[in-house]
Amino acid sequence: MTDDAHLLSRRAVLAGLMAGAAGSAWAGSPLPRPRPTDFTPGQPPAAQGLIARAKLGGKTGYVVADAATGQVLEAHNPMLPLPPASTAKAITAFYALENLGAGYRFQTRVLVTGPIQGGRLEGDLILLGGGDPVLDSDDLGDLVADLRAAGLREVRGRFLFDAAALPQVQAIDPDQPDHVGYNPSVSGLNLNFNRVYFEWTRANAGWNVVMDARARRYRPAVQSARMRIVNRDTPIYTYARGNGVDDWTVASRALGNEGGRWLPVRDPGAYTAEVFQTIAAAEGIILPRPQRAAPGQVQGAEIARRESPPLTEILRGMLKHSTNLTAETVGMTTSKTLGATPESLRGSASRMQGWLNAGVESSRARFHDHSGLSDRSQVPAADMVRALVLAARDGRLPMLLKEAPMRDDLGRLIKNHPAQIRAKTGTLNFVSALAGYVQQPGKRDLAFAIFSADEPRRAALRPEERERPAGGKSWNTSARVLQGNLISRWVSLYQG
Repeated sequence: MTDDAHLLSRRAVLAGLMAGAAGSAWAGSPLPRPRPTDFTPGQPPAAQGLIARAKLGGKTGYVVADAATGQVLEAHNPMLPLPPASTAKAITAFYALENLGAGYRFQTRVLVTGPIQGGRLEGDLILLGGGDPVLDSDDLGDLVADLRAAGLREVRGRFLFDAAALPQVQAIDPDQPDHVGYNPSVSGLNLNFNRVYFEWTRANAGWNVVMDARARRYRPAVQSARMRIVNRDTPIYTYARGNGVDDWTVASRALGNEGGRWLPVRDPGAYTAEVFQTIAAAEGIILPRPQRAAPGQVQGAEIARRESPPLTEILRGMLKHSTNLTAETVGMTTSKTLGATPESLRGSASRMQGWLNAGVESSRARFHDHSGLSDRSQVPAADMVRALVLAARDGRLPMLLKEAPMRDDLGRLIKNHPAQIRAKTGTLNFVSALAGYVQQPGKRDLAFAIFSADEPRRAALRPEERERPAGGKSWNTSARVLQGNLISRWVSLYQG
């Protein structure tokens, strides 16, 4: 069987799962079914001591298994659902690989509804999004260059943008602070991970403020987001939206002489269209004011197109940098291929949840998003490990995960250790997770998941405490040390 045929057969099998063939879709898979004897009733004494020493409070669940056979080697609270945090992105990557295929590319297109005569377009110009999560201002510059090459200098009709390829999501997790750049809006037309850059420098009479859509080559200023510096101590940021503008204020006493940070964008389609118009003007192409396309308006001939890198490259970046926007757009696009466009992020996450639960014969995993940003997502360590075992069959997912070095029981790097960890981390306030593989030449590969969470402590945080809660950094450090100690134990016991 060729690689392409193998991929097609696996995609067909998993697509059948979503069509209601759960009874047979995974038939023949060597992944073992969960049996009571698969899991020890508690952790061995040495592991119990490691958990006690960490003093995390809350609960911890873990499973380590043979990555080739799925045989469970050690477990503690294996069926306890806990927030997976960003380790959910490993499931999303598996979901996308199986259903979109490794070579899938997102497309952003420019359409016209009339001819170009003497540099003028006698019709409308349409910027049509395809959900690309990695589109940036430089890519828009390349599209504009294609328009110039086609002879375009002016549009006599309308400039329309269409972001309807995916549903508009106001914020990935509404419980996050307004100003954190990792919690942007999501749509079918995204730019710069749906963030705008706020930069300030101290001047004699106050500060100079810039809001722009910067990339490597282009740095266009934006009008759809604005910032006012206010003389106050707290809150550091406030946000309001009105008249199509993201209105921010920042406390002056929180600013030094200079600095910058990314802020989330709440209307990605309009933001992308504004930046496209600004870059076009800089390149000598005059576009009318952007207008959102109404349903059914998107018809025309293609004049320019930008294709994203292949899915594997996008997923590698997502897993390395833990980009939430990428996870959500990839996840929703995958769900769309399995049926109608999901009406919401929660609806798409539920579709992935059904796919996973039927595949690993579990009903305990619950997803509220594809990135793990919401603590409402809950996954048992056993379910995560079963999925990792299946995903390891063709080796694609392990090679996309970030490599991490082995560390000693104090968290210090162990140089030249033969064991290699490929894993996805996950961190929320008082939630820490690690899931992936341990590989060592000549030894059996291990698949593992470690989830720790002090959910009562997390739930007690006030909104103003959520970005940097007291005790949060030390708690996460202790959780990471526990993870390293458990992995060192497993390497010694099961790869020795």
